[in-house]
Amino acid sequence: MDLKKVIEKKDSAAQFMIDEITHICTKFEKRGPGSKGEQQACEYMAEQLKELGCETTYVDEFKENPGSFFGWIYFTITCCFLALASYFFAPVLSIVFIVLGLTLCVLQFGLYKKTVDKFFKEKIGHNAAGFKKPTGEVKRRIIFNGHPDAAWEWPFKYMFTYLGFDIHMMVCFLGAFYTIGIAIANVAGAIPQELVTKLGLIGLVFVPFWFGLYFMWNRNKIVDGANDNLSGCYIGIAILKALKDEGIELENTEIGVVLTGSEEAGLRGAKAWCEAHAHEFNDVPTFVYSYDTITQPEFMQANYRDLNATVKVDKDVSDLYVEACEELGIKCGKGVVPPLGGATDSAAFAQAGMRSTGITALNHALPDFYHTRLDTPDALDKGCLADCFAASVKVLEMFDNGAKQ
Repeated sequence: MDLKKVIEKKDSAAQFMIDEITHICTKFEKRGPGSKGEQQACEYMAEQLKELGCETTYVDEFKENPGSFFGWIYFTITCCFLALASYFFAPVLSIVFIVLGLTLCVLQFGLYKKTVDKFFKEKIGHNAAGFKKPTGEVKRRIIFNGHPDAAWEWPFKYMFTYLGFDIHMMVCFLGAFYTIGIAIANVAGAIPQELVTKLGLIGLVFVPFWFGLYFMWNRNKIVDGANDNLSGCYIGIAILKALKDEGIELENTEIGVVLTGSEEAGLRGAKAWCEAHAHEFNDVPTFVYSYDTITQPEFMQANYRDLNATVKVDKDVSDLYVEACEELGIKCGKGVVPPLGGATDSAAFAQAGMRSTGITALNHALPDFYHTRLDTPDALDKGCLADCFAASVKVLEMFDNGAKQ
């Protein structure tokens, strides 16, 4: 199938995306993980998918504890305070507290495990999906994915920009390692007795930085999330609209759009969708493209590792996007979601055994709008949306013609 006519519609497709994103941001409630706004967005987009020809559409519910994703901070920082206090009278206990605090950090934030979830309020999250059948036998399937929820604001990042935010985080980690370092040295008898107290008092310099982490996220303020991540949601929807407008039906390729909620709470929606549905898609080659924050064209890339670089995704799926960009003369790198860079929903699909990749267009030295009130429709980049749309249509064309199968 030749989809050149669809690719040429990239500017009008980008404008459609901007209009729809603006509508959701201005007309619906805020879309925090497990919120009414997330549900409204899922229901709205599911209806759009039905109107665009998807024979199967649905909105799923799942249980989650979204407050836990950053809630680990309360446990970890409290452990740091207890570690510094216990250093003066029980340095072994100090070591235990730091190890416990850092372990919670790694499990809950580094690996997105449900370590402290039960300590936080249970909510109901939502996913939406639609699938359009080809005219003939299904021989392959492509799924376009994005997350409709929006993030809690990071006040320190908004006030001090990424540099200030980054410095604050590094000082906090330095304080934790300093505390465990002097505690180990104290237990080992490597510190002269006259320096034991002085070194502990030096550790007090980290106290205000640790205390500040209690306020790293504002759980009462949800940002608009125009870029992160309604931009990713509307790539697939725009493709279905463009195909319908051109009267194009594929013969053997099924197209799916899966919108997974509560990504900002640790990929909870994508994990729930995979648990419920991944087994349904083992019948034919299925590629999943997860889009997240499509806004900075100079940083567009296919990510070959995800979830803080701990999860390997599918090389062929990633390569196909890069090759599609090369065909169209669109700049696209080969990258990873780095340590402390978080994740895209691609990680959840990969962990469930599905062939996936994450597509991002975001500087990982995070821009000012990221997770702040500045992530409004005004911050969208029409050119970047257009290029990502064109590249994704080219991926569909190449996949439909048998690439990487």
